[in-house]
Amino acid sequence: MRAAVLRQYRADLSIETVPDPACEADGVVLKVLACGVCRSDWHGWVGEHPRVKPGQIPGHEYCGEVVAAGPRSRWKLGDRLIAPFILACGSCPACQSGQSNTCFDQRLPGFIEPGAFAEYISVPRDHNLARLPESLSPVMAAGLGCRVTTAWHALTGRAAVQAGEWLAVHGTGGIGLSCLILGRALGARVIVVDVVPEKLAHALGLGAEAAIDARDGDVPARIREITGGLGAHVSIEALGIEATTNGSIDCLRPLGRHVQVGMPVGHTAQMQINMNTVYMKNLALFGTRGMPAWRYPSLLGLIEAGRVDITPLIAREIPLSGASAELRAFDGPTSPGVAVISDLQG
Repeated sequence: MRAAVLRQYRADLSIETVPDPACEADGVVLKVLACGVCRSDWHGWVGEHPRVKPGQIPGHEYCGEVVAAGPRSRWKLGDRLIAPFILACGSCPACQSGQSNTCFDQRLPGFIEPGAFAEYISVPRDHNLARLPESLSPVMAAGLGCRVTTAWHALTGRAAVQAGEWLAVHGTGGIGLSCLILGRALGARVIVVDVVPEKLAHALGLGAEAAIDARDGDVPARIREITGGLGAHVSIEALGIEATTNGSIDCLRPLGRHVQVGMPVGHTAQMQINMNTVYMKNLALFGTRGMPAWRYPSLLGLIEAGRVDITPLIAREIPLSGASAELRAFDGPTSPGVAVISDLQG
């Protein structure tokens, strides 16, 4: 099969012919229909993700059609499925308590196993998979696998955002835009923060009540001013860097909730945080990563009902050979929206 392989950090992915994947007894092999290019892929491409080594096939935001099914699989040939990026075991204490995104025995295609920057991908533990709704195109579905699902769990499973609350979103990449779209659907009043005017204008067009250019000064002070002097009820950090993490914490009102969605890894894994603000304001700090697979219906139901439109999230479709340029673009401020690989032959 054709695949894009990481051979050297910060170098173009190598387009190669590699062996087709084997189907595991409890899994399926999918013909990849689409795969998103995510900032998490970039962390591996630059060498800062501890699990991603040369020889890896990236890609963890995928959907596909079943071309092979193991004897213990519940799926059939031709089924079109969406995959979460965390394939949980289903039997450990975390899984049994419903928190499969914290599974003690995770399998992670695209990070430590071959991913979906390829024509085919083997997906074990297929109890994690969900059927792709007829109304959802593969390109749209590919955006769900990490960004939208992670944002949904951050807002509902962690911060429990309520209608009428002020929601601050620091960073308007894929996660940030997802939080804006989903936050609006939940009835929140959304403020976005970024350094790219084009992305701020895009966010305003999607219903943000205010958009703050972080280069213009004290972001927490601006957010407090917009919210009547109190601050946001919930704040999402969507970049994984120290400055925006502290800005997210500082912009909250007393009893506010900060959710760390951006991945702190490599040189950002250790941060100096203003814990005095956490202490004085009685704040709650949440971490979040992925979404339990059983929560897919709650999100897909909103999309199928037309209550959530994720089409503004997708900026461009690219061929497999264009993945390297998209990864390189994450080195600096990016344009609005995300890229999805929809042509595995190009």
